[in-house]
Amino acid sequence: MTGSKRDATAPTISTTPRGWHPDSWRDHPVAQGINYPDPAKLAAAVETLRNMPPLVTSWEIERLKKHLADAQEGRRFILQGGDCAETLADTRPRVISAKLKILMQMSLVLVHGSMKPVVRIGRIAGQYAKPRSQPTERGKLADGREVELPNYFGDLVNRAEFTPEARAADPQLLLAGYQHAALTLNFVRSLTEGGFADLHHPEQWDLAFFENAVLPGTLREEYQRTSRQLSEALRFMEALGEKTIDDLTRVEFYTSHEGLNLEYESAQTRTVPRRDQWYDLTTHLPWIGERTRQLDGAHVEFFRGIANPVGVKISASAKPDEVLRLIEMLSPDDEPGKIVLITRMGVRRAADALPGLLSAIKASGRRVLWICDPMHGNTQTTSSGRKTRDFGDILREIEITMDAHAAAGTVMGGVHFELTGEDVTECVGGAAGITEGDLEMNYATACDPRLNYRQALEMAFSIARKLRNR
Repeated sequence: MTGSKRDATAPTISTTPRGWHPDSWRDHPVAQGINYPDPAKLAAAVETLRNMPPLVTSWEIERLKKHLADAQEGRRFILQGGDCAETLADTRPRVISAKLKILMQMSLVLVHGSMKPVVRIGRIAGQYAKPRSQPTERGKLADGREVELPNYFGDLVNRAEFTPEARAADPQLLLAGYQHAALTLNFVRSLTEGGFADLHHPEQWDLAFFENAVLPGTLREEYQRTSRQLSEALRFMEALGEKTIDDLTRVEFYTSHEGLNLEYESAQTRTVPRRDQWYDLTTHLPWIGERTRQLDGAHVEFFRGIANPVGVKISASAKPDEVLRLIEMLSPDDEPGKIVLITRMGVRRAADALPGLLSAIKASGRRVLWICDPMHGNTQTTSSGRKTRDFGDILREIEITMDAHAAAGTVMGGVHFELTGEDVTECVGGAAGITEGDLEMNYATACDPRLNYRQALEMAFSIARKLRNR
């Protein structure tokens, strides 16, 4: 981070805070807390989780941390993306490979635009829990009665159907979430190690939507030229020999999710041989949400003790001194690659809220990685009651964020999207011309609207263009 008083290359090993334990969060107020009706069943499920193998390893986590430290200094770029809320039913090869495919394709475009290595982090293999603005909701049962039931907090907690049985928090879903995360990770690792990336060269991409897109001709031509250049570069690299081909086809891929359900996270948190630290081994990069980052809350208490890099969602309402205190609590040793601040301001507030925050953190000398999440501040509701997001608003927030970092002398080190490789109709706009009237064609999200394949790929081309022109 620019302005740091420490040597940016010097390794800093974090230590477990005095008095911290994976269950010390239980002594703190729990925002978005889950009311499990049967404590004995919950305790049994948690004990089972404690004895299950880890989903990720400490050395993968430490490697990602080094990549994030590079991104803090502008030497790498981060692409983080995936579902708003994964569902257990979507643990299917086609769905998983489609998400991986779009992230791989976007990352190649961003490599071309940024001229930097791109670190790929999926919102995958654990994004099964979602915060809600209200703990309950009113609705009608099948017999017509109107009742108030717990809200749907994701498949790790309860079920989406509006019945008392489905909406009751079920500890067995903690085990089901773990099992589905393990299956997903196994398939992702098989794909990334087995040459999956090699199957998706730009000449094979579905770019047909650009042909009839409502785009200036020069912009369409630029996107197509970028695709051709990527194809030529990859073919050239392959022609260099077997080792180069192996390097191209085997890629690193990391996972992330919001660490909302602390029963799940703490059950998989443990020390490992030869490392005197605690690791949350459900994922490589867990994050704290905007609704759970209270300084005295259970989530900050839990996250301050783990060795993983930690993300924190930051909205336009966040005060600089509050964010600084969060950083100090989560990374008292100012460890490189430890803190990821994911700004989610909204297009209408970013220009006013971001500069002061950037200046305050820069002046503190604290090392953080700044990532722009242009999705969560730009949700709107249509006249029919559907939640959606506008492609133009999403892209504009990225532009505003880039400008703010340039003015502050800080580094925007990555982007964070809710997206899918499927042909859904949840966000409006983009070259494909999705309108509000098109949303009902394939509105499939379990929670918030996502960019579809075409919109996500177009977004990557747009960002790459702006990175090249800076």
